[in-house]
Amino acid sequence: MSYMTILGDSAIQRPTLYGTAIENTYAGVLSFMRRNYTRDLKGTDVVISGVPLDLATTFRPGARLGPAAIRAASVQLAELKAFPWGFDPFEELAVIDYGDCWFDAHNPLSIVPTIIGHALTILASGAKMLTLGGDHFITYPLLKAHTERFGAPLSLIHFDAHCDTWPDDNPASLNHGTMFYKAIEEGLIDPATSVQVGIRTWNDDFMGMHILDAPWVHAHGPEATLNRILQIVGQRPTYLTFDIDCLDPAFAPGTGTPVAAGLSTAQALHIVRGMGPVNLVGMDVVEVSPPYDQSEITALAAAHIAADLLCVLRNQKLAQPR
Repeated sequence: MSYMTILGDSAIQRPTLYGTAIENTYAGVLSFMRRNYTRDLKGTDVVISGVPLDLATTFRPGARLGPAAIRAASVQLAELKAFPWGFDPFEELAVIDYGDCWFDAHNPLSIVPTIIGHALTILASGAKMLTLGGDHFITYPLLKAHTERFGAPLSLIHFDAHCDTWPDDNPASLNHGTMFYKAIEEGLIDPATSVQVGIRTWNDDFMGMHILDAPWVHAHGPEATLNRILQIVGQRPTYLTFDIDCLDPAFAPGTGTPVAAGLSTAQALHIVRGMGPVNLVGMDVVEVSPPYDQSEITALAAAHIAADLLCVLRNQKLAQPR
């Protein structure tokens, strides 16, 4: 039986990492876009994994349920060729769903090293990571792992309503509003070659980060925003993190700290789809909080962002010399 003739539950039945099988959209094992559920990293280009943490939130909880919600929302995206790309990314890109990072939520001091170890295991295989959050604090240990693998500092493309660079000199704290302060102070990211997009909260010190705030994006448009991002990061190794509250609450109500006047889903997807020239070494999509969602529109937006990042990586793979 070829993988194209598998009927249902391809996440646990597909004998290859490639291709798309026949599924009932409303049923079956809910891996991200029906990719194989496996911990076997051999031959993998990209690993999807979840980090279901929301102990670092400063307002509404629920992001621990985000990875499951994003997986569930991704089922429609696994049915047809990707829009507007016109291809099935999984014909050329080997992607697995590794499941979720397990950590002891009742032992907070163990969480950072556990996430770092989870990421280093995956990165050691040579695969790239696309991580589903979880609150935004998870990007901090993920950056630690990625800098260990790729060198420090990395450039950062950060989509968010919040800059997350408020001061925090407590090495033991878990706070989703301070992790980029820590990352800059520890030399994990280079603010001079990093950019924050969609910001609409104030900080007296943005620590040298380039800011393309939400009013700037609305005034100049997504194409100009994309071009400015590409100018800032150049060809440097870059980590991309997308906090779903970068979107306006009309497009992403299901998040912990919503802020009015954000980007539309269309604006964000236009920018994300233009990331092809960026030397992406790692990515995450975070802060989906299903208890506050309406008709799953926040999870659906996150699934679209993650799916488009996979399409970007597919094109980058095909552009590499063979």
